[in-house]
Amino acid sequence: MWKRRAKRTATGLVAILLILATVGTLLWRDRPSLDSTGWASPPLPAENSASVTATWLGVTTLLFDDGETQILIDGFFSRPTLLDSVLRRPVVNDAATINYALHEFDIRRLAAIIPVHSHFDHAMDAGAIARRTSALVLGSESTANIARGAGVPDDQIIVATGGQQFEFGDFRVRLLRSAHAPIGWGGSAPLPGTIDEPVNMPQPIDAFQVGTSYSIVIEHAQGTTLVQGSAGYIEGALETVAADVVMLSVGALTTLDADYAERYWQETVTSTGATTVYAIHFDDFTKPFGSIVPAPRFLGNLEKAAQWLDGFRATWDRETRIYLPRFGEPIALYAQPASTT
Repeated sequence: MWKRRAKRTATGLVAILLILATVGTLLWRDRPSLDSTGWASPPLPAENSASVTATWLGVTTLLFDDGETQILIDGFFSRPTLLDSVLRRPVVNDAATINYALHEFDIRRLAAIIPVHSHFDHAMDAGAIARRTSALVLGSESTANIARGAGVPDDQIIVATGGQQFEFGDFRVRLLRSAHAPIGWGGSAPLPGTIDEPVNMPQPIDAFQVGTSYSIVIEHAQGTTLVQGSAGYIEGALETVAADVVMLSVGALTTLDADYAERYWQETVTSTGATTVYAIHFDDFTKPFGSIVPAPRFLGNLEKAAQWLDGFRATWDRETRIYLPRFGEPIALYAQPASTT
């Protein structure tokens, strides 16, 4: 009797697991297309122009370049897989991909690497890049410990405090305290906490706790860009910031409600007076570097986010243009293309 019950129980558990696996697979594969946003491509720089450019390299990695000096936001080139994340497998910096990215995108004049916070999909490669380029690593104490674990000398690490201004060539940079999108348990940030010791690789991705989140303001004679690398905000934190361009994270935005998303738009776009917005952090960062695939709908529906943002633009900022950047293509940040409707 007990053997039959055990067999039925085991069979039932297997059936449940198969159903869960099937549902999970279907959810993971259900993704919007990049074309579903209806957003135009960004303006490209004119040949031989002196435009300040930004090149989007996936997630929140952005290479700013004025022809003399380069600044790298995040620099996330290694891409731990979904199984690495789920199984907590230790990961390492992908030397081949880092070397490829530095060569392919001509990152030879790099002054600073600035992660928006210390999660692995933003900061895990900061130290490895700094060792190859001699660029400074600028960020929180948690980011500093990632760099220290990679063997970056202390004189190549700057811990940001108090919103002071840093100068790199003709760029002026400020890191203003912000918040991560409240998508963790109970409205918290995922992997909360700080990194209090050097991160010696290999490590599982949950070794990269969030640390301090920043809004990054990058000023230049040609214009000002705000990088909002997570869909979180602190109310009123940007009320004194004037920006021409906002690089706006939409990652997991639609897992929150539309009222939250509208406040987020108002705090980052309406408040700064920006006339151009580029959506970032919409792609699946478990895919290989260079493979731009929108995240599954249940983790952040890009199509729905586009509908929301278009509505906010129409309500609050009619003259603002929204673009979807293309991987690896330089954007002429302060060009004045024809207005979109």
